[in-house]
Amino acid sequence: MRFLAIYTTFLYTLTLCFSSSIISAQNQNTTVKQDSKFEQLLNEKRKVSILSDVKDKYQIQIFSGDSERAKNTLTKFRQEYTLLDGTIVFFTPNYKVWVGNFTTRIEAERNLIEIRKTYSNVNLIRPSK
Repeated sequence: MRFLAIYTTFLYTLTLCFSSSIISAQNQNTTVKQDSKFEQLLNEKRKVSILSDVKDKYQIQIFSGDSERAKNTLTKFRQEYTLLDGTIVFFTPNYKVWVGNFTTRIEAERNLIEIRKTYSNVNLIRPSK
């Protein structure tokens, strides 16, 4: 009886060894084809993520009005103040140009005084809670 159990275990092990040598895993290279719109969508997502991070910081509004003038104002600002970045935000019915990303109110007010020399209608935007 004991010999029969050892013999069947040996046969199962031997069968398993031979069958596993026949079976082999497939080596296949996978190529991913991305649609070109995927990159555009990813860039838009990054912009939205940046805007959501902006809500924690103080900003300075330098313009509020129509789209073309907002674009022109932002371009002019980027040429004059290379260290500060800006963005255009749409609040119905106006486009607003917000610049800077200041963690403290003191830092924002210092830059506000400097920017006020060039742009007359500037406002400090507080972070939303």
